[in-house]
Amino acid sequence: MAGTESAATTAPAGGLLNGGGGDRPEEKRPRLGAAPASSSSWPGPAGNRVTVVLGAQWGDEGKGKVVDLLSLDADLVCRCQGGNNAGHTVVVDSVEYNFHLLPSGVINHSATSFIGNGVVIHLPGLFEEAEKNLKKGPGLEGWETRTVISDRAHLVFNFHQAVDGIQEQQRQQQAGKNLGTTKKGIGPAYASKASRTGLRICDLLADFNEFSKKFKVLAQHYKATYPALNIDTEAELQQLKTYAEKIRPLVKDGVYFMYQALHGPSKKILVEGANAALLDIDFGTYPFVTSSNCTVGGVCTGLGIPPHYIGKVYGVVKSYTTRVGVGTFPTEQDNEIGELLQSRGREFGVTTGRKRRCGWLDLVLVKYAHMINGFSALAVTKMDILDTFEEIKVGVEYQLNGKRIPYFPANQELLNKVAVEYKVLPGWRCSTEEARSFGDLPSEAQGYIRFIEEYLGVPVKWIGVGKSRKSIIKLF
Repeated sequence: MAGTESAATTAPAGGLLNGGGGDRPEEKRPRLGAAPASSSSWPGPAGNRVTVVLGAQWGDEGKGKVVDLLSLDADLVCRCQGGNNAGHTVVVDSVEYNFHLLPSGVINHSATSFIGNGVVIHLPGLFEEAEKNLKKGPGLEGWETRTVISDRAHLVFNFHQAVDGIQEQQRQQQAGKNLGTTKKGIGPAYASKASRTGLRICDLLADFNEFSKKFKVLAQHYKATYPALNIDTEAELQQLKTYAEKIRPLVKDGVYFMYQALHGPSKKILVEGANAALLDIDFGTYPFVTSSNCTVGGVCTGLGIPPHYIGKVYGVVKSYTTRVGVGTFPTEQDNEIGELLQSRGREFGVTTGRKRRCGWLDLVLVKYAHMINGFSALAVTKMDILDTFEEIKVGVEYQLNGKRIPYFPANQELLNKVAVEYKVLPGWRCSTEEARSFGDLPSEAQGYIRFIEEYLGVPVKWIGVGKSRKSIIKLF
């Protein structure tokens, strides 16, 4: 044994990570395909890079506006996760469009919109969303002709939505506290997916008899689990059969579609993240989170994109902090300040209409989001909402039991106990709504932006000062 250990320590450094076979480290594993002449000069894989826009707080940061801006010259705009629990608002020519499943970039008639395999789709909700927006203005005219849906995307059924409501009611009765879900069936649909009982778009469009059998088994499972659940199986199947023919022209093999987009002619590809970092199922303030990965990793798994095709990753940060529903909120202002932020910012959820809780900007939280996502630059939105404040506070440090902690606590009970240390910055007490360049902003507003940049070590690329497309300042 001693001799074996000695041989192991003096053997050449091969192993699997260095290309060896492990047992015989001196042998290199053959490459798949031709190796570049010089790895140091190899420029990396050819193909188009993907630009990603992600929320850096608890959602409602204004991602839709940034996506709308970037999608003006995009060729492809993608959704990679979530469902119609998301809510993005875009204002074009004084018309306000609300999106839940469709990418905000669908307004660009020159771009293709793609709903990836990581998205869960409630078909009645998809078409209802399109119809509502069609009545508002011309932005969605012909949306079906420029929309592609992945055949691997899972379906949300009406009974998933009913179960979502029942589960919330049970949580309230049993623990006195619900999760604050949108009751759109997203959690139950992802649960079906994880338990391998879910059904996908490709199942719906294949053999409908086989689909119907699987649907009935799934429905029966939920009926057995929730006896009060009422499911009209035949009526829902008939509805799904109708929607199957409506979406059939839109559906493609999602993996091959994205592969072609990455490796074909030069394209500008944009990914619109739904929800936000602190709602991520793995990294968010669990259990008060959504049911998907809304951080950058979800782009790869939700669209079938290799990591090295991710280009710029832009984080969207509201100039203060809001949260819908329940859950820990360290910088929340449950007072006149919070009420003023709520009223000035018109903070109501796009999807649920619920009043949003409001508080000061929490840079500890945003830094945590940056640790996970590696933001290339930031968009700071709704700066104009702070126009009336004499002083503005920014959360810069968490303390637990009187000691500074350099991390964002995972446990909700611990997070509830943190004391926030604030940096007090001067307000500007004047309107920023007409500002169209950084120089147009009052010096105090400029200082607010520079403080954010210095704390996070990430440049701010855009500043939002109003609702319209014109009300955004580009710094570089």
